[in-house]
Amino acid sequence: MNIYPLFKPLLFQLEAEYAHDVTLASLRWAERLGLMRLHSNQCESTPRQVMGITFPNAIGLAAGLDKNAAVIDGMAALGFGFIEVGTVTPRPQPGNPKPRLFRVKEAEGIINRFGFNNLGVDHLISNVKASKYQGVLGINIGKNFDTPNERAVDDYVHCMEKVYPYASYITVNISSPNTKNLRALQEKEALSALLATLKLTQTKLAQQYGRYVPMALKIAPDLTGEQIIEIADLLMQHQIDGVIATNTTLARDAIAGMPNAEEAGGLSGAPVKNSATRVIQQLSTQLQGALPIIGVGGILSGADAVEKIAAGASLVQVYSGLIYKGPKLVTDVCKALG
Repeated sequence: MNIYPLFKPLLFQLEAEYAHDVTLASLRWAERLGLMRLHSNQCESTPRQVMGITFPNAIGLAAGLDKNAAVIDGMAALGFGFIEVGTVTPRPQPGNPKPRLFRVKEAEGIINRFGFNNLGVDHLISNVKASKYQGVLGINIGKNFDTPNERAVDDYVHCMEKVYPYASYITVNISSPNTKNLRALQEKEALSALLATLKLTQTKLAQQYGRYVPMALKIAPDLTGEQIIEIADLLMQHQIDGVIATNTTLARDAIAGMPNAEEAGGLSGAPVKNSATRVIQQLSTQLQGALPIIGVGGILSGADAVEKIAAGASLVQVYSGLIYKGPKLVTDVCKALG
């Protein structure tokens, strides 16, 4: 039974970040009390082999919702084929000042400027170790806000070394618009140097643990065609295992004149759908199947997910769609993708 429509009006009366926190806390308590088993969403689906991993279905939870891996078990009960937690940084950090999360209801969009607020990589690992989840777990890593870009690689290496034993795959987030100058790491020279070091680190860790953990790069939707070609070429050159397209957008064309449209931060939800799909299509053309694409951005229905797969994605992820559509979205997407 889909009860989310009953609770959504109440949640939407709350300040956005408070509603977010209440939802996560409720999910955590429902799981601890065993209530999630009563509402467990399981979808019959064809497993996918992507990045050498068997995904039970093609829909995942995008990073950003469960930054500290605090509600993995509760999320798993919603029927996701995989869960990505983070973004996590080496040291705890509070993120940007509140308020920093805003709904754009008319467009089914969300603006956030969280700024990688999290309790640090050690706290995330303790939560992962405490969870019962045995499925596919992605861990999304970033850099601390006060680490200069010249030393950003140190933060990524530190996080990779910490999370490697616990992750099914690792995502390198260089595309959040809410950490100053982070997106500069997408530029050709900086990205090539970063990927080269992380690939060496991955190889070393695979030998150390006797287990290869794939690495994906998460990119922005605001890239030019030339930048997408450069990034695709670097991904192939450095033998990166996957790419996640896309993060949130800085563009406001789709929500111009709407309440909260002028708030700073990254825009997600329905307004980013077309730009994310464009990036997927261009990546797919350039990559020619050399590595898989995980499509994310503006998926609010099964049809939206099908569109991402048709554009060239092998898997999809949702986050903002859950806020507007509730857990039923997971089942709808799973059924649409078969």
